[in-house]
Amino acid sequence: MNDQKLVELRELRKSFGDNLVLDGVNLSVARGEVIVIAGPSGSGKSTMLRCVNGLEIPDSGEVIFDGRPVRPGKTLPAIRAEIGLVFQQFNLFPHMTVLDNITLAPVKVKGIPVAQARERAHELLSRVGIAEKADQYPAELSGGQQQRVAIARALAMDPKLMLFDEPTSALDPEMIREVLDVMRDLARDGMTMLVVTHEMGFAREVCDRLVFIDGGKIVEEAPPAEFFANAQSERAREFVDKIIHH
Repeated sequence: MNDQKLVELRELRKSFGDNLVLDGVNLSVARGEVIVIAGPSGSGKSTMLRCVNGLEIPDSGEVIFDGRPVRPGKTLPAIRAEIGLVFQQFNLFPHMTVLDNITLAPVKVKGIPVAQARERAHELLSRVGIAEKADQYPAELSGGQQQRVAIARALAMDPKLMLFDEPTSALDPEMIREVLDVMRDLARDGMTMLVVTHEMGFAREVCDRLVFIDGGKIVEEAPPAEFFANAQSERAREFVDKIIHH
């Protein structure tokens, strides 16, 4: 492992019209690190995540992923293939079985033989706890199961980094745990993860660092226990207060 940093954000700025969404964001992510990005709605969390894999291009500043700049051009598809992304909405193809949803990208993008891709898909479905759902269609699954398929689909590309953008916010409470359990296992296995979530129990238990963002700026970052016990800024203290008395 030559370079410990997998991702580096340098002075990222991004506006949508007159709305400044990211205002000089700097962050480095080490290999194997799990970072939870927290903060009020509209603080720039999702935009920051989308800049990491080039879904959004910053107005200024740069993103470096595994030693390469993330910017439009011929290197971007190769970088994207190494970054798994799980959204709030599952974005599964409704007309394809679970197995076909998972094998599509490895076969089409990476040229992996179909039999090999299918074998790997079955392994991943076991890993996320829904081995028996391979031949079903997304509409036949619960939200929690669909989200676990979405995670398996991202893992099928053997990503170096997993991005989770509020992966449980569209789920019923009883389904949230099953998705967080899969994410906990991934973290234990050493996957580098950037997670935007309101699930602070998960943050407290799993993440190495909690990054609190407000008004497009990183206001503070600390190990979770320290953040919850001793948030430095007023905004972060209010945030922690709300969660604790939620």
